[in-house]
Amino acid sequence: MITAMDTKLPRLITALPGPNARRVVESDTKFMSPSYTRDYPLVAKRGYGAIVEDVDGNAFLDFAAGIAVCSTGHCHPKVVAAIQKQAAELIHMSGTDFYYESMPQLAEKLVNTLPGAPKKAFFTNSGAEAVEGAIKLARYATKRDKMIAFYGCFHGRTMGALSLTASKTTQRKGFGALLSGVEHIPFPYSYRCAHGHTAETCGAEILEVLEQQIFKRLFDPEEVAGIIIEPIQGEGGYVVAPNFFLQELQRICRKHGIMLIADEVQSGMGRTGKWWAHQFSGIEPDIVCSAKGIASGMPLGAFFAPASIMNWKPGSHGTTFGGNPVCIASALATTELIETEYMENARRVGDYLLNRLSDWTQKFKIVGEVRGRGLMIGIEIVRDQRTKERAPDLRNIIVDAAFHKGLCILGAGENTVRLSPPLLIDEEQADFAANTLEACIREAESKL
Repeated sequence: MITAMDTKLPRLITALPGPNARRVVESDTKFMSPSYTRDYPLVAKRGYGAIVEDVDGNAFLDFAAGIAVCSTGHCHPKVVAAIQKQAAELIHMSGTDFYYESMPQLAEKLVNTLPGAPKKAFFTNSGAEAVEGAIKLARYATKRDKMIAFYGCFHGRTMGALSLTASKTTQRKGFGALLSGVEHIPFPYSYRCAHGHTAETCGAEILEVLEQQIFKRLFDPEEVAGIIIEPIQGEGGYVVAPNFFLQELQRICRKHGIMLIADEVQSGMGRTGKWWAHQFSGIEPDIVCSAKGIASGMPLGAFFAPASIMNWKPGSHGTTFGGNPVCIASALATTELIETEYMENARRVGDYLLNRLSDWTQKFKIVGEVRGRGLMIGIEIVRDQRTKERAPDLRNIIVDAAFHKGLCILGAGENTVRLSPPLLIDEEQADFAANTLEACIREAESKL
């Protein structure tokens, strides 16, 4: 059997799905909740670097990374060693009630990636829980209760985070009344800008609506606790917010004493070539949420805020498992690897890959736009470049075809292909992904 460690490029030895994969899928259908979504029948068994091996011995190049989670690749030796060492020493005591030496060590490392006033950290189990904590902190710090988010955003599936989420109706349908006092406004989506603006100028009218309509007709700004935004929308389609928009949003928030919350769950931890995507605009959010790539696959999230904001009293917020010692150990190893190697690699190989894809709107009639930063890249698939009609069916054909050629990718938004590989990929792997996607796009175009 071929193992993942034998290769850094795909090797397929069975038809897909293989016999063992089919058996697992049948068992999963019988016993697992149908709410899980699976784009194709990959049954993962082991991984190394950017390669995942399935239960039949097929090796795939992973450009999904567990939804941008496996930032240092699969089973990085330094991360594995840190997890194993910690698991043999102490697995749990609850950081809410007792102290771990490693918690403030990780907090210091992470808050030091954020300039400005000294920050404090709160560790959670997930990105959704980090957003829940940010909502509570914004309300606590401002003594206000209203929140503003953006269409297309995804902030999680727990009830508070879901109240902010406006990505797909299926994520909210059937769950009844959500958190009150939440309003959504359009995200500055330059490719589909209603006013025809470029990526540098799209969103001015949105800010005007915020100040002239939302603040005058719905919420007095003195009642708004926070405005939450993804600097690069994740589930919304890997849409990059213009720098000027984030800068103006910060100005408006500071003018009215509103907490500006940056949801960096998917875009943070070096994925864009900087620690945080908001740093491209030079802003300093009041609260920053993190998760996904923070611990290379271990369940950990966090939110950060200046000490003057995170000054709630003991017992105001807590967690049983957040900041678990094993997860913290993984995050400490992950943070060191990102800082010393992989953040720069994400910038360099991300630039290389974006350059490879830069002419795809001319080369392919169904590619509407290629966008992103670092190794967070979106390819929007359309039926017609002139009308920009979304083509989710063609996007899905591309995703499925890529799997059958040994490349694991995921969709984002209604019609975008997302590329979010581990931050350690090299140019050879980037070339394989680009060449494979070219073949898949041609297959999709043949369906028109």
